[in-house]
Amino acid sequence: MNVLGIIASGVAALFITVALAKSARRVALRPHVPNEPGGRAPRAEALRRTGGATVVLGVGTATGVALWLGAAGSVGGLLAGAGIVAALGLVHDLKPLRTALRLGVQIAAATLVVCLAGLPPAAGVLAALWIVLVTNAFALLDHADGLLTAVGLVTAAGLLTCALVGGAPALALLPTTLVAGLAGFLLHTWHPARLRLGAAGAQFTGFALAASGALIQAAAPSGRAAWAALPALATVALADSALVLISRRRAARSPLRDTDDHIAHRLRRVRVTVPGAAVLTALWAAVPVATGTLVYADLLHPAWLLLPLAGTAAAVFALLRIPAYAPPRTAPPRTGSSRTTPSRTAAARRTQTSGVGAAIPAAASAPGAKASAPGQGAPAARTAAGHPTVPPPPTGRPAAEAAAAAAERG
Repeated sequence: MNVLGIIASGVAALFITVALAKSARRVALRPHVPNEPGGRAPRAEALRRTGGATVVLGVGTATGVALWLGAAGSVGGLLAGAGIVAALGLVHDLKPLRTALRLGVQIAAATLVVCLAGLPPAAGVLAALWIVLVTNAFALLDHADGLLTAVGLVTAAGLLTCALVGGAPALALLPTTLVAGLAGFLLHTWHPARLRLGAAGAQFTGFALAASGALIQAAAPSGRAAWAALPALATVALADSALVLISRRRAARSPLRDTDDHIAHRLRRVRVTVPGAAVLTALWAAVPVATGTLVYADLLHPAWLLLPLAGTAAAVFALLRIPAYAPPRTAPPRTGSSRTTPSRTAAARRTQTSGVGAAIPAAASAPGAKASAPGQGAPAARTAAGHPTVPPPPTGRPAAEAAAAAAERG
């Protein structure tokens, strides 16, 4: 396939992605979209998460048409594997899947790519493992608005240049359509994001970049330092994964439980805006991508790759010093007064009231005791159960005669 056909495929991918993303954005932002039953997230949010399907359709349609028109090479297997991974991601967007299942499907898709490319067994195994690793590393970059889209755009441009320089225009087809598709989607996923790549778009982008890099390296002419140049294009994605794994290991957290400890999250904690974090990360990715491309084109010695790698290691070390997890909450010390519960307080009040009620009748029944007049504030006599007592009617006789009369009646 010539360069003119590659450019035409890129333009087609751009227009298809822009048209589909505009329609999806209009549907997702429609105000009368009802909520799902059962207290789930609104349907509009689900539509925003599946916005990456527009990139998949735009890139896949343009690449498929080019294949139908006669594009040679192993692009068909590459597109098939990326489509399988994208379908898996779309299902994951609608209903989360287990990690083991997703890894199994990704390994199967990577195996399909390397088998259709005709790689030797040893090189095929290494290429499949590399594809799965880089796919998930790029997918983890989808943690901030516009971040993965910008980094993927820079990386795809580097792969496109390497494919053209290495004399493999067929392998430049998918990076070209991916550059166009991500460029058309960038305005919709920029902060504040109206659409998101989601698992479908993120895994499709990561798989397309990883598989294209592996095949370009396998097809590189002898004498080129492809073994060192092309892996450098995934430096930022691998740095983010290393940052996350190291920090979670230090904090004794599960490495599979996603939380706010990625590159953009730490940049936000030092007062960097969301668009600023995307721009800084894209510029960070541009340094190893440009260096790797120049090394692949034999314009720089492979030793120059040590500079961006050393800078990346220093950046990861600096980001590790930014706290990513909130300190554990400590319970306030319990004092003696705080241990008193309402039930115990009420019981104490009832006990105190019953004790006072038991003492008052004895004092009222003493000889010569007078009843308090109403309104004088004197407490009324009560029984042990708390009920008011009724004094006996006055008889005018002494207490001894009253007791004798009661004994005679008994």
